Amino acid sequence: MNTTTQPLHKDKIVAQQRALQDPTWVRWSLIAITIAFISLFICLPLGLVIYQALSKGLQAYWAALSQPDTWSAIKLTLLVAVITVPLNTLFGVIAAWAITRFEFKGKSLLTTLIDLPFSVSPVISGFIFVLLFGAEGWFGKWLMEYDIKIIFAAPGIILATLFITFPFVARQLIPLMQEMGHQEEEAALSLGASGWKTFFSVTLPNIKWALLYGVLLCNARAMGEFGAVSVVSGHIRGMTNTLPLHVEVCYNDYDAIGAFASASILAALAIVTLVLKTGLEWKQAKR
Repeated sequence: MNTTTQPLHKDKIVAQQRALQDPTWVRWSLIAITIAFISLFICLPLGLVIYQALSKGLQAYWAALSQPDTWSAIKLTLLVAVITVPLNTLFGVIAAWAITRFEFKGKSLLTTLIDLPFSVSPVISGFIFVLLFGAEGWFGKWLMEYDIKIIFAAPGIILATLFITFPFVARQLIPLMQEMGHQEEEAALSLGASGWKTFFSVTLPNIKWALLYGVLLCNARAMGEFGAVSVVSGHIRGMTNTLPLHVEVCYNDYDAIGAFASASILAALAIVTLVLKTGLEWKQAKR
């Protein structure tokens, strides 16, 4: 390159870099607005929940959590999560594998249906199950004949939570598996590895961080779901109230300590989820 053109070339690069950089006052203003927004609408409410829960002391806090209705809500919430998260994890892996590894008619429709719970209101989702399994629903008379209770019982809560949470794992895996391709899997199969061996030795190690991330989000949503569960639960104390519903019941009964104590568990879950999410993102970025 001619030496006379080198300074012009460098000046052009510097000008392009400056054009892509925002002024200092713009950067700091945006950072300040972001921090203020997070502090005001996220950190402050979470801090107030914990403060109010402990405002009457630890003894009152533990007394509120020791109530039979509170323990029943906690156990039901854990039961719903224990059932829905593994099922949605299995579904997410199967759906991601089918969409990214096979070509078939209706593939785009299947991908769209996976996203359906994101676009449908949770309350509408709950009403769907009432229309299907309620006393006046399509299967209501048949269920009543055999004394099978779904609506206003734990099975209805599990079904509603399954519907709300099933996209989380699949939507984490599908983009990653599309980007990965399937060359490594084909190589393993060509060397004589079985399908299961290929999955556990090649596919699973490549998707494990995205899978854990999806499971984490699925679990957080399963424990915190309110709208759909509220419709199908019937709000029966000690039987069909999950932890979010129990918070509402306590607050409506002017039991502030009970409401905030129960809410503090959900707030702690949110904080733990955030910490684990950050750790998984850091490990994935490092990898």
